[in-house]
Amino acid sequence: MTTLTEGAMAHIVRAAGVCVLAAAAGCAWLQAAEAEWPKQLAGHGGPVKSVTLDPDTRRLLSTSFDYAAIVWPKDGGTPLRLIGHDAAVNDAVFLPGNRAATVGDDGAVILWDLQSGLLLHHVPGKGEKVLAIDASADGTLVAVASWENEARLYDVAADPPRLVANLDQHRGNVNAVAFSGDGKHLYTASYDGGIRQFDARSGALLREIVNLGWGVNVLAVLPGDKQLVYGVTDGKVAVLDIETGEDAKLLPPHTRPVLSLALSPDADRLATGGGDGVIRVMDAETFELLEEFENPYGPVWGLTFTGDGDRLFYAGLDDVIHTWQVAPRKPFEPLDVAFPRRFQVSDTDDPGELQFARKCSVCHTLTPDGANRAGPTLYGIFGRKAGTLPGYPFSKALRDSDIVWSEQTISDLFDHGPDVVTPGSKMPIQRLKTVEDRDALVAYLKRATGPTLPAPDESAPGQAPNQ
Repeated sequence: MTTLTEGAMAHIVRAAGVCVLAAAAGCAWLQAAEAEWPKQLAGHGGPVKSVTLDPDTRRLLSTSFDYAAIVWPKDGGTPLRLIGHDAAVNDAVFLPGNRAATVGDDGAVILWDLQSGLLLHHVPGKGEKVLAIDASADGTLVAVASWENEARLYDVAADPPRLVANLDQHRGNVNAVAFSGDGKHLYTASYDGGIRQFDARSGALLREIVNLGWGVNVLAVLPGDKQLVYGVTDGKVAVLDIETGEDAKLLPPHTRPVLSLALSPDADRLATGGGDGVIRVMDAETFELLEEFENPYGPVWGLTFTGDGDRLFYAGLDDVIHTWQVAPRKPFEPLDVAFPRRFQVSDTDDPGELQFARKCSVCHTLTPDGANRAGPTLYGIFGRKAGTLPGYPFSKALRDSDIVWSEQTISDLFDHGPDVVTPGSKMPIQRLKTVEDRDALVAYLKRATGPTLPAPDESAPGQAPNQ
């Protein structure tokens, strides 16, 4: 979540061109000569969950469903891929000392050295996802929003990081956290409808400012530390007076949950993004609606302004980060990269292909190239022993498994779930409504995954039997 302070004043970039990050080939930049940043950043293997910028080094940091975070340098250098989470990475924040911290669905908080890309510290969670992270103005503290019905406060100036407090006075998932600009207070937003104020140094609860009845998804502190902007699951967006607990201003609502919020560095503009795919930009002083843009690719999970506030990076279901020029207004132009509409495939008569697009394609490809997806490629999966594809970091549960993938074992996976068939693995639970859907998917995978590899006790034609 974004707090407009010296240490966390987000989002300074320039935009033009295209960047494509290949799995092994690094990054090829196609830039306009006069620009510092590309219009599109392509390198993630799944939907992008968040974007933020370091105001000092002007590096962009993105997180994704593909279990990775990527640091994008402004000068066209090679992006730095950060691998360490065991599930989707949800949010990130830059820290002093050329460091960053990330949080994800695995519940972990990871600190990174951004010079080398090495993992500095892995702070395990309690089993539930961590959705958001924010840093204090001086960068010594981070707070995380956990679905354990709590926020947690860490001293990241300590080595290793030290847990300061569990902020467990919530009655539902905590979705957002934000420090005040003066560093004295920490605010949390919860699914229980509450916005709470804590002492940022001790973690002591000071008060519940308001309870809205609907879950609060996003939160940001406005300059001066007297007001908050928040977004709710019912689409409401409002400015809250911290002292009175009353709404000072209602902003244009979304028709679906509010998912993202951004402030421009100069505090002139405020932007919101929703599950309806709409991005709105408002004057941050008068809250007048300035611009509105509908993202054709669905929900907007991440937003960040450029330094002058004239452009926005936005992210969501697509695995590419895009920009929109806000001022002077530039109409949306068709993108020059194809969007893999994995969840919205409707131009096929093959029910198995449709199920693959909806259930599997966000994590897997069907070609030899895994495309940086969260899971391994399914190319050649039939006859392959689980956990043996070279180059993919399988969990110990799969490396030690005796399963050989076949029509039957893949069917079992959907019938019973990975928590039963492959307990301890990183596979998300996916259910199919009918046996017919399952059979169609398995039949499609059999056709589409290329050559069948021999089972461990068999040999391919022309080869000696396995030893």
